[in-house]
Amino acid sequence: MIKLDLTGISNFIARDEWQQKEPVTAAHDKLMETLGPEHEFTTWLNLPETYDRAEFHRIKAVAERIRSDSDVLLVIGVGGSYLGARAAIELLRSPNYNLNQKSTPNVYFVGNNLSAEHINEIGHLLRNKNFSINVVSKSGQTLEPAIAFRIFKDLLESRYGDIGAKSRIYATCDRRSGALKQWADREGFQTFVIPDRVGGRFSVFTAVGLLPMAVSGVDIDKVLAGAFDTMKNITTDRSFQNPAWQYAAARQGLYRKGKIIEVLACYEPAFQYMAEWWKQLYGESEGKDGGGIFPASVTLTADLHSMGQYLQDGTRNLMETVVSFDTFRRDIEVPATVDDFDGLNYLAEKGLESINRVAKQATNEAHIAGGVPVMEIILPDMSDTAFGHLAYFFQFACGLSGLLQGINPFDQPGVEAYKNNMFRLLGRP
Repeated sequence: MIKLDLTGISNFIARDEWQQKEPVTAAHDKLMETLGPEHEFTTWLNLPETYDRAEFHRIKAVAERIRSDSDVLLVIGVGGSYLGARAAIELLRSPNYNLNQKSTPNVYFVGNNLSAEHINEIGHLLRNKNFSINVVSKSGQTLEPAIAFRIFKDLLESRYGDIGAKSRIYATCDRRSGALKQWADREGFQTFVIPDRVGGRFSVFTAVGLLPMAVSGVDIDKVLAGAFDTMKNITTDRSFQNPAWQYAAARQGLYRKGKIIEVLACYEPAFQYMAEWWKQLYGESEGKDGGGIFPASVTLTADLHSMGQYLQDGTRNLMETVVSFDTFRRDIEVPATVDDFDGLNYLAEKGLESINRVAKQATNEAHIAGGVPVMEIILPDMSDTAFGHLAYFFQFACGLSGLLQGINPFDQPGVEAYKNNMFRLLGRP
């Protein structure tokens, strides 16, 4: 389970300023209700328990088929349609997953930008490779993935013919409507469902996230088991023993104190895309009505050599949330040298993970002393189950936090502005 250490905020905010039961209870109850405009997109709340078992078995069967007939799975989607899957694969398999020798296909993510350079590079990587496509879109008309799908569908058809290509296209889309669903039904692509009332940034426990995870070898049974375990605990615990209550209330309390930027930090490079997923989840949910905490991220210790100066001495409008792990999959010792040329023999035979922990402790102390409140989220390990724990925790705490902020955390009206301008400038009829 998840643990939360909030000792690093005690110098910045009194406990009774953020640990106020009445508003958090009201937000919790509102989140768990089934009525009201705030619940237009809250089917995700019970997904670890109510997900479609028949579709779940189909996901695993299709993943096995892709592993048997493809060198590459091309995942076409933008935002929540790809970030959760990429976060899981990089954290649980490797940030170098596609470079490693393995028995599972490479997974490439496209359709998340409009770069011709990127599209051409992916096309080059697919030369002499058997590949399949998983196109993910509720509407089928979002510009970035729709263009990428056209391009790579043409490539698939040129290689396998119309019938062969259709057997290698898997569409994750709306259950009943939308351009992609209509196209898939007409062409005979196999489809998976984005459940009703599940927004893209909350879709990681649907086929959106689960199919690419399963193709890469992630144990999706364990992912959902971890999410279910966390769901049982944090949806029923209406007290400040609940880590989601603590995190949501503490960050909103610090926000009221002028800490308007939250920096998510982790000392594992494999966490980078988990942070990207988190940034979309919180940024799109809370950036409303001229307010909201701005989500940023750093990978430490690397970014201590780039962003470290600002974190230590810059404008004091930051709070920091550090994600750490109790145990790791593997470690490596620092070797000794005869001449001790770099003066590091005092570290000889120490495990690198123990040194990394000291770096985290030293940095936390420095940032707190420098005026940055630090919260720490602690997970037991970097396992498939722990991923389920963390992803569900962040989703639930995001809903709570948005409601405490006084906004609807489940819509995203602001993202339509640039789309409308882009379609106008492109001459869309």
